[in-house]
Amino acid sequence: MRVGLVQSKVTSDSEINLEKALAGVKKAAELGAEVVCLQELFAHPYVGIHKLEINFSLAEPIPGPLTITLSEAAKKNKVVLIGGSIFEREIDRGMTQYFNTAVVFSPQGKMMDLYRKIHIPNDSHYEEQFYFSSGNQGYKVVDTEQGKIGVGICYDQWFPEVSRALALEGAQVIFYPTAIGWTEEMKKKEKFSTKNWRDMQRMQAVANHVYVAAVNRVGKEKGTDFWGHSFVADPFGEILVKGSRKKDEVLVVSCDLAKIEEAKTWGFMKNRRPETYERLLKP
Repeated sequence: MRVGLVQSKVTSDSEINLEKALAGVKKAAELGAEVVCLQELFAHPYVGIHKLEINFSLAEPIPGPLTITLSEAAKKNKVVLIGGSIFEREIDRGMTQYFNTAVVFSPQGKMMDLYRKIHIPNDSHYEEQFYFSSGNQGYKVVDTEQGKIGVGICYDQWFPEVSRALALEGAQVIFYPTAIGWTEEMKKKEKFSTKNWRDMQRMQAVANHVYVAAVNRVGKEKGTDFWGHSFVADPFGEILVKGSRKKDEVLVVSCDLAKIEEAKTWGFMKNRRPETYERLLKP
């Protein structure tokens, strides 16, 4: 499976952001990517920095204008496209809810499935609970011609249960569209933060016999500096490709799915003892 990641800086102009994303998808396809992933909330600045009612105007339904455009991009470039994530507005039986949602499109432009972010952060730098409800459709694995892919979104990647659940459902490559960075006062922890972030995903790749692909944005937005460094880790924890700290980039790398079978000889999945894990299901 040839995987493409589109890492970019986001501006206040949604049209420019969309143009950059579409150009990234095109470039990834030209470089041979078969499955392309955009970053979290790629179409507009990251809303979680502040609690602002006006940001709800960025939300749109699914299907809607953005998903229609992404569908066309998938079809035009003949790729499986994971549309990063979208600020989704759903109106159901008169009740409005908002979700942070990733949509997966086939090379024919068909919406294959969607995933709504389940773990929603809530602290002084990531105020997402002000905007988003927790996803209500569980963890999804999409069966593509290239292989089985799973999708989580950003904060989900810090919870090992997510990758484990996706791996148990058959995922071979797990994608995490992401928006992670730090403020000026946090910058002194740069190496510590980026290392932990990367190592967390590497170890999940090892523990679950899967590839993990994380795509992050770059640039400064209202005091938060997003650190980029998008990457793909193989089932042995090796980093196959890594993006830069500050540049817009399109990363493309081959994921040899045969490595998964080789990694499975370690037995981390087949030797599980789920009957002893009852405590994990309690609050």
